Amino acid sequence: MITCALQSGSNGNSIYVESNGVRLLFDAGISGRQAATRLASHGRNIRQVDALILSHLHADHTRCAGVYQRLFRLPVFATPATAHAMARGPGRPPDVRPFQPGDTLDFGDVRVHTLPTPHDAADSVAFVIEHGDKRLGVLTDLGHPFAALVRTLPTLNAVYLESNYDPHMLAVGSYPPELKTRICGVAGHLSNDEAAALLARCDRRRLRWAALAHLSEENNHPDVALRTHRSILGDDFPLTVASRYRVSELLHV
Repeated sequence: MITCALQSGSNGNSIYVESNGVRLLFDAGISGRQAATRLASHGRNIRQVDALILSHLHADHTRCAGVYQRLFRLPVFATPATAHAMARGPGRPPDVRPFQPGDTLDFGDVRVHTLPTPHDAADSVAFVIEHGDKRLGVLTDLGHPFAALVRTLPTLNAVYLESNYDPHMLAVGSYPPELKTRICGVAGHLSNDEAAALLARCDRRRLRWAALAHLSEENNHPDVALRTHRSILGDDFPLTVASRYRVSELLHV
C-alpha cells in the first residue's frame, strides 16, 4: 500500500491511497489543478483514480468534488447528508454514489471501512483502508477520542491522525470564544495531547508510522505538535507531519 497527503488542514484536504492497482482519493478540498499537479509529482495520473470518497460536508473536504468529477470523471462516494449539502452548492458533482456511515466499500480486493465520528457535521466519517493484512487509517475531524476510535487505532499499520491544536495556543489566540469552545468541544477536533495519548495505545511492533494531520495554522505549528508527541511517545516513535501547503513524500504501509 502506497499513500501521500496532497494537503491537510482547514485550507483544504485530500489524501491519496493506492493498493493492488486500486487508486483512491479521500476528500476534495484543494483545486483540481493542485491535485493533478501534486499527484503527477509522484508519477500518478489523477484520471486513473478509481474513486473520490468524501468524509463529511465541510468545504475544506468537499469544495472541489464537482470539479474532480467533471474534469477527471471520478466516481464520487458520499453519505446522504454530504450529498444533500453539496446538491445545494454551485460546484456540486452531477453523480454521487451514496453510502451510510459504518458501511464498507469494496474496490476489488481493497476495502474501505467507514467509521462514524462525532465531529459537528451530519454523517461525518473517517476511514480505514484494508488490503490483505495491511490497514491504513485516515482519521481526521474526529470530535473527541470516542470508543470506536480507541478500538481501531491499535489495529492499524499506519495512520493519518488529526492533531489539530495546541491547547495553550488556542486559549491565548485571537479566535472568538464560541469558536474556541467549538474546536475543543466534543464535536470539534483533537488536540496534540489527545492525539499523542491515542498513539500511545498503539502496538509499536505493528504501526509503521503516524502522520499528524489537519494541523491548525493559528493554533498549532508542526514543531509544537511534534514536541508534544515526542514528550509522550519518545524520540523513536515514527512520526511525520502532513503539510497544509504541499504534497508529502510517498509513504509505504
